[in-house]
Amino acid sequence: MTMPGLELLIRVGLATVLGIIIGIERQWRARVAGLQTMALVCMGAALFLILGAYTFRPEPNPTQVAAQIVTGVGFLGAGVIMKQGFSVTGLNTAATLWATAAVGALAGAWMWREAITGAAIIVVGNTFLHPLATRMDRARTRAGREIPPADYVFEVVCTSDAEPNVRTLLTPALTRSNFQLSSMRATATTNPNEIALRIELSAAARDDAVMEDAIRTLSVDPAVRSVSWTTGSN
Repeated sequence: MTMPGLELLIRVGLATVLGIIIGIERQWRARVAGLQTMALVCMGAALFLILGAYTFRPEPNPTQVAAQIVTGVGFLGAGVIMKQGFSVTGLNTAATLWATAAVGALAGAWMWREAITGAAIIVVGNTFLHPLATRMDRARTRAGREIPPADYVFEVVCTSDAEPNVRTLLTPALTRSNFQLSSMRATATTNPNEIALRIELSAAARDDAVMEDAIRTLSVDPAVRSVSWTTGSN
């Protein structure tokens, strides 16, 4: 039994389009696995499922191929999970890859309603649950809720002659409470009169207010060109 060429194009095309839709959301959030990765994973899963359903003889077994897709994408997802100090990043990206492969497999099996629904759930979940999760992470400990440890990166660009003063202001601002200074280093920028400071910190519990206070402290200094902070995210 062989699949007509038009039907093959429709199934693989649907998988690719759904992968692109999922990938747009990931690319917008600047994740490691973005537009191209999601499109390829979704399309590849569809092709493998079609391969299992229409190629093997004497008894095609698409379920066996689907199981191998799950395993293979699991290894792919493991490659985007990284541990940085106390923080683990990439878990949501890995889960999105895994779910995207399921969408592709559904499209390959021509369960198009389920495939479209799955893609919609992935995009909606990543879009609307992400802000909710961020607000929950930023909430202080209350009612026995445990806040996981976190790593922070604080970056400042200032004039070269202001570096000692900026260091003096930053050290007490960033190392109060339960924060520990991991490293602080200065690098040159494209402007010979400016310097970039990168400060890495770790905390037993996430507390973004410390970062915001440090920004307010530096924002009044005219020698500071830019200041920003980031923490681990998925």
